[in-house]
Formats: sequence, structure tokens, C-alpha cells
Amino acid sequence: MSDQARLDPLSVSAGELVLLGLPADDHSSFMRGSAAAPQAIRSALASDSSNLCAENGMDLGAAPRFRDAGDLALGGRLDLAAIEKGISAYLGRGASVLCLGGDHSVSFPALRAHAARHGKGLTVLHIDAHPDLYDSFLRDPLSHACPFARAIEEGLVRRLVQVGIRGMNPLQRAQAERFGVEVIDMDAWSSGRRPSMRGDFYLSLDLDGLDPAFAPGVSHREPGGLSTREAIDLIRRTQGRCIGADLVEYNPARDWDGVTAMTAAKLVKEIAGRILSG
Repeated sequence: MSDQARLDPLSVSAGELVLLGLPADDHSSFMRGSAAAPQAIRSALASDSSNLCAENGMDLGAAPRFRDAGDLALGGRLDLAAIEKGISAYLGRGASVLCLGGDHSVSFPALRAHAARHGKGLTVLHIDAHPDLYDSFLRDPLSHACPFARAIEEGLVRRLVQVGIRGMNPLQRAQAERFGVEVIDMDAWSSGRRPSMRGDFYLSLDLDGLDPAFAPGVSHREPGGLSTREAIDLIRRTQGRCIGADLVEYNPARDWDGVTAMTAAKLVKEIAGRILSG
């Protein structure tokens, strides 16, 4: 689909899941490129090399409740108001929204929209190599390294559970302690610790949470991460109800033979299957 979202929110009904691209990467700190991710992930989803079935048996290709809204017309730039409004239009109809970034900065306005719909004090399951808790990074408070600091400060997030962390410096460790973040870094994960969730939660999945052997197409490759299987198990087996999600930080320019695009498409299917199954 084009850069303009085509799905009229008025055509959406309660219980449906909307796939919405957020092609913004102007707050990336190392390199840009993730604004091209939504279209690349859609191409992988449409590839004849696989199908649209999630592992729980949900066939997205035959599921009328799975709707593709295309991309918001962002021109690669983070427009907080446009993203919040774009997501809220679908949430207001009782639909759920699965966002395709873009870099991780898009999670901040996405959380604003979900908090407006579901109430402030969201629980968030965050899969990532990095905590993204900087107060400001390279003098940019809206950097993709800062979204969860902003969301907690605004009261959008009450409980933040982070899995896969392996790039936490002392500054971000202090921020995690300040905000009461529950961190399951890769050392704890390898020792068997798993998130204990309850009730509704929002899922934010940064593809660099996976080991670059499974997802090389990211700007910040951090060895020692989750396998694709471990990420799928987290999506499928974490307790509670997933009310919305974003998948971010895929950079097609860094990919190898579309490997990460297919991994992203696989994770989209599993997240969608999870949300639609209730």
C-alpha cells in the first residue's frame, strides 16, 4: 500500500485488529532506514514462500478481523500528534492496533493513544537489547533511546517489564531503578527468569532484542540476544491479554537476503494471532 493510510476508521468494527505502518526514523541516533520497514515487512508477509497462519492456528489470510490500514503519511518524521490521532481513530472504534515502525520513538505516541483508550497506568512488556530510558540522548529527548522515560513521566505506563536487555549502562541502570522498571536482562534470562504478567498489557518489540544471528537487519546489532523461538514463546505464552503492540527498528538497508524481513513477518503473525485470540 502507499504511504497514506487507506482504511477508513469508520469501516472498522470492535474486535478487529488493524495493522498500521508508522514510517518514522528521524529520531534514530546511529543510522536511519527503519522508515522503510513497514513496506518491507508487508512484502515478506505476502511472500509465497510462507503463509499467513500463526502457530496458534489463526489463519490471518482468512480472518476478516485482520485489516491492513497501510501507513500513516509521516514522510519519515516523528509527528507525535499525527501518530496518536491515527492510532486513536481505530482504537475509538473498538479495534486493536498492531503498529509497524519506524524506530522506537514511535512507541511514545502509540502509548499515548492506548492510555487514552484503556486508561493511564498501562502495563508494558518490552523486548529489546536496550532499555530506552535515557532522559535525553544526543540532546534529543524524543530519541528512539528515550520513549519509555517519556511514557513513564507522563503516567502512561505504570509497570514496565523489559526482556532481553544486554546494553544497559550505569546511567540507564539508574533510570531503571528510579522508575521501578523490572529488568530481565539476558543474564537473568539465561538463568531461567521469565516475566510474570497479569491482566492487560501492551507489547513493544524491538527487533534488536533478538540476537543478530536471527535478525541482522537492525541498526544496532547487539550479540547475545534472544532466538526467534524464544521471542515467539514470549509472545504466545506470556499470561494476560495483549491489547496492542508495536514492532520496531527493522532496517531493510542492513538486512541480509531478507532474513530479518521474514523474521519480522513471522513475529507479526504471532502477535496478531495472539491479539485476535483474546
